[in-house]
Amino acid sequence: MAETTARTAPPAPTVDPGSPSRRAGAFTAAAMAVTVVLWASAFVGVRAVGHDLDAGALTLGRVAVGSAALTVILLVARARRRTPVRLPRGRVLLLVLAWGVAWFGAYNLTLNAAEQHLDAGTTALLVNIAPMLVAVLAGILLREGFPRRLLAGIAVAFTGVVVIAVATTTGRFDVVGVALGLASAVLYAGAATLQKRLLPHADALTMTWLGCLAGTVAALPFLPALVAQASAAPPSSLLGVVYLGVFPTAIAFTTWGYALARVSAGRAAASTYAVPPLVVLMSWALLDEVPAPVVLLGGVLALAGVAVATLPRRPVRTSAAHTPRSS
Repeated sequence: MAETTARTAPPAPTVDPGSPSRRAGAFTAAAMAVTVVLWASAFVGVRAVGHDLDAGALTLGRVAVGSAALTVILLVARARRRTPVRLPRGRVLLLVLAWGVAWFGAYNLTLNAAEQHLDAGTTALLVNIAPMLVAVLAGILLREGFPRRLLAGIAVAFTGVVVIAVATTTGRFDVVGVALGLASAVLYAGAATLQKRLLPHADALTMTWLGCLAGTVAALPFLPALVAQASAAPPSSLLGVVYLGVFPTAIAFTTWGYALARVSAGRAAASTYAVPPLVVLMSWALLDEVPAPVVLLGGVLALAGVAVATLPRRPVRTSAAHTPRSS
């Protein structure tokens, strides 16, 4: 004879607000928040300083200051922990150096060059298709496939990029600026994916420091241009370079590495969805620049496509109540 009984789920365990897991989660969330705000400010800073320094000179100035600041941060951290700096070796070291050249060198170079053609908000909208590209790389390199949701998101995001490309703030098609912005997104996605793979084999702070040093060395050919342009630049632009090196580079990449070591690459990249709106607000307040309405529409389409492609679906909940049981 079958009877119906109501099964009630056991009460969820309570989590002490002061528990280590809760504190660790709060620190990770705070690290991502700092990263997002400082990276958003970088788009505005690059746009402002770019009037006096070209893309190569600004790249070298930013990563050189960042390397100096990261050296201080690393030494202070190791002194407090009373542990020596341990460098990765062999293949891991080579990959860390390659990652640094791509992330700190090539990414900054293409980003700076893109903002010579596009305003800060438009560039941020283009660069932040990177989380979708991470999903594409996973489909190709990790054999995770291409589900219909990913393909649909790619189609929507591509439509948004096309809208941005044909309607920049100057009202004309700027293929160079759009191509540079997309190149920055590709470098961002590849570097974030590689960093996540390397973090189990290298300390996040040490890896960030080595990567920034590698990017500085790679950018040394721009030293003559930096010296010449910095000597003619106003103090405000020089302070801008220092700001970009200390805050969006040394501090923000440190907090990014801290968070990435504790969450998935997709979740960390998804948190940067907040960057473009912040950039638009900051550039409007500080530079009096606002992307054209059509560009904003394209940006909304691009970010919507990224969200469709990358945000996980909610699991379907099945009710356990009124489950028939045989007796």
